[in-house]
Parts: sequence; C-alpha cells; structure tokens
Amino acid sequence: MEKILIGSSPDSSDFSQSDLLLSTIFEYMGKMSTETDITKMLLLLADLGTKLVQADRCTVWLHEPATRNVWTVAGHGVERITITDTSGFVGRSIQTGKLINVEDAYMDERFNTAVDQETGYRTRSILCIPFNNREGKIIGAFQAINKLGNSRFSKKDEELLTFASTYAGKSLDAFILHNELLDTQKEIIETMGEIGESRSQETGNHVKRVATYSYKLAQLAGISEPQALLLRYASPMHDIGKVATPDRILLKPGKLTPKEFEEMKLHTVIGYHVFRKSERELLKTAAIIAYEHHERWEGGGYPRGLKEEEIHIFGRITAVADVFDALGSDRVYKKAWPLEEIVTYMSQQRGKQFDPALIDIFLEHLDEFVAIRDRYTDRM
Repeated sequence: MEKILIGSSPDSSDFSQSDLLLSTIFEYMGKMSTETDITKMLLLLADLGTKLVQADRCTVWLHEPATRNVWTVAGHGVERITITDTSGFVGRSIQTGKLINVEDAYMDERFNTAVDQETGYRTRSILCIPFNNREGKIIGAFQAINKLGNSRFSKKDEELLTFASTYAGKSLDAFILHNELLDTQKEIIETMGEIGESRSQETGNHVKRVATYSYKLAQLAGISEPQALLLRYASPMHDIGKVATPDRILLKPGKLTPKEFEEMKLHTVIGYHVFRKSERELLKTAAIIAYEHHERWEGGGYPRGLKEEEIHIFGRITAVADVFDALGSDRVYKKAWPLEEIVTYMSQQRGKQFDPALIDIFLEHLDEFVAIRDRYTDRM
C-alpha cells in the first residue's frame, strides 16, 4: 500500500523548543495567578515576554486615558517611567492599535530617545504590540527591545509577543477590576470600623493602628503575604458590633456591672452575624475576627470560651494588637498606660490571655510596634 506523507517529519529540536515555550508559559501563568501587587505583576509579564522572544528586555506599559499618559515599572532595574500617550513607539502603537517592528529605532522618527537618555541604555530593534481589555479597549502595550543574536525581531517573535500581549490584556484587566473591588471593600470596611469606634469615642487611628499591628505581627509570625494582607484589611471590623451596644454601657466612665458586661460581650456575636453569610473572603475574615478576638489562650474568654488553637490565628493576632493599643490609649473609663506597664501586663498574660508564641514575637520586635503607634498617634 502506498504511503501518504503529509508534510515533513518534525525535527526533535522543534519539539524541545515547543516544550520549553509551553513550560515557560505555564510557569509564569502560575506565578501571575497568585500575584496581588501590580508592580510585581508587570515585572512577571515583562520577564515572560523577554523569554518568549529572546529579547534583551521587555517592558509592559499601562495606559491612563485620564492623564493621557502611559507608564511602566517593568524596566528591569529602572524606576517607574511615565510618558505621554502620543510619544514614541508605545504611544503610536496604543493610538493606532497596530504592531510596530523596527530594526533600528534611531533611524525611525517615531522613536522617543528620552528613556534611553534617562537610563543610559542603547535601544536598537523594537517590537511593540498593544493589548486590549475584555471590552476591546486598548489598555497598554507590550514592548520588546533588542533581539538577542539578530538585528530584527522575526514573524515568529511577532506571533509569540502577540500571544503574550493577549494574555497580558486579559490578566491585567481582571487584576485591575479585582483590585478596584477589593479597594472598595477595604474602604467600606475601614469606614465602618471607624464608625464603630467613634461610638465609644475612639479615633479612626485606633483601627489603623490595630490593622497595622496585626499585619506586622502576621508577617513576623510567618503567615503568607496574601493572608497577612487579608488580616490587615479585615481587622478594622473587630469591634463593629459596638454599633448595637447602648451608650449607657459603651460610654460608662466606671466599671460595668456583671449584667452590663454580659451585654457588652454581645458585640462579638453581633459583629460575627453582620458578615457571616458573605461569600467574600475579606468579609468572612472580618466575621472571624469580630467573633474571636476576645477569646483567651487559656480559655475563659468570650463569646464561646475557645482555647489555644481552637481560636483562629487571625483572632489571636488581633487580640494582641487590640489590647496593646487599648492599654496605650485614653478611654472613657481609664487613662493610657505607660509603655513599661503595658509590656509587664502582656508578659504576664503570655500563655493566659495571649498565644505565647505571638507574645514572644511581639515583645522581641516591640520597637517596630511602638514605631507604628507613634506614626498613627492621636495627638494633634
């Protein structure tokens, strides 16, 4: 039977090159899927582009229509650079929506030499491709500079960078939208936290201090950065349940009666119920913190009498942060304690009220927490 040959047999090197490209793409997709910082996101995209087309460097530019600028931080060692959105190849690519591929930038009148002058770099070949968001609007451009080993980027490079640009557009669009929603949630949470504290005549700086203490302690305790940030953004809601506590209790200058104290303790349950049904991770975290930041390591806290690691780590951390700030602040029922007395108290409560490991970390880094306190002082 006659054999029918369709095309030529692929060389093994073609497979190895394809495998390398795929492994590079999946490696960077994995990294970018968990990134929460726009600067690091842009750097990852730039590195991906650099490897795909074998360029000396890549930059990812974002367009800001309101200011008519484009900016990048993905310059591999270069600080943030901002240019007008009509300047250079990037501006032209964004304005026209077209790919630009030139062999020698200095021979092209569209080239903006300002960046080279600022960085001391010598640009030769350039490949610039705009990218769109999900609505088809151009939101930036991918730019590869100086093809390694060749004078000009090839058609294959154009295909590869077009792929990277398409992925960049979708990724950055989702990233920006997610962060806008997260920023809105954070602003609402901080505002609500300040409202809760204002009812007990606390200042907005109390929630800022507690949030920053909690974030710092989480970092020092080895909690991952995404989780530490989650704690930071949710902790301002630790006392939101106080909005339902009567003024006669909340503003009482003297010691509460047993009955009044039982009513005061309900603020943890109320705060929990405010957020417990939410599917948003940030609000679910706020529910945990509101519910558990008055539990005690040895047991006997409220509202459920949890002990040791039955208490969520977020509740244990916020407990340390909240008490440190409360003791050092004027309240309607007491004056602020001197730092020495606060340290003595918290040392004595190691393994009783507080997680002993967290207290050890806190006291070892006390100067850092005092610096935070001084940064957000209530004194005018």
